[in-house]
Amino acid sequence: MRILGEDNHLHIIFIKNLTMDFLPEELETYIKEHTQEESEQLAELNRETWLKIMTPRMLSGHVQGRVLATFSHMIQPKYVLEIGTYTGYSALCFAEGLTKDGKIITIDINEELRPILDKYVFKSPYADQIDFRIGDAIKIIPELPDEIDLVFIDADKSNYSNYFDLVIDKVRQGGYILADNVLWSGNVVDESKFKDKSTAAIRAFNEKVHKDDRVENVLFPVRDGIMVMRKL
Repeated sequence: MRILGEDNHLHIIFIKNLTMDFLPEELETYIKEHTQEESEQLAELNRETWLKIMTPRMLSGHVQGRVLATFSHMIQPKYVLEIGTYTGYSALCFAEGLTKDGKIITIDINEELRPILDKYVFKSPYADQIDFRIGDAIKIIPELPDEIDLVFIDADKSNYSNYFDLVIDKVRQGGYILADNVLWSGNVVDESKFKDKSTAAIRAFNEKVHKDDRVENVLFPVRDGIMVMRKL
């Protein structure tokens, strides 16, 4: 968390109370201190999301954002599909590793977030490479071209398995699918939460992809969990 100054003292307290504690605070601080800093633009987007947007913990944020950017730099994708734009933080992170002629198609059903995207995403150096689509991803994905290099699933949890089914044949051999929040605040191993709709959907998704012989997978315990899948 960045210190915003005395004028924002109450906002700092509010942000602190909303933050999900995935690791002990001392470890979180150590990890941030030993991870490359956010760019100035990403830091400002991070700050404004927490101050002005509902459910700001949906934001990828500093450390996870650097993880996503690192994946993108390693893969050097020409074609990225993101399901769940939110305020555009993760899209900007993925854009860092795009080829010069690469693009990101990012889908979100909430058009009310367009103003913050206009302020940050579409005034960024990557604006011409980011194609924002408003609508139902279930309907949009079948119309997209094939040969996707990298997919990031970070939308409604009840449809994670459906999104996987829709994209798997569109991803090129050797391409990657990443899915966020697959630990679901630890609820995936809490039997008292198993009947919760979202928890059940995430558990079903994790089991589904783990047993799918079209991909190899590893669950990264980064923040709220990232399932990393490589298409065979």
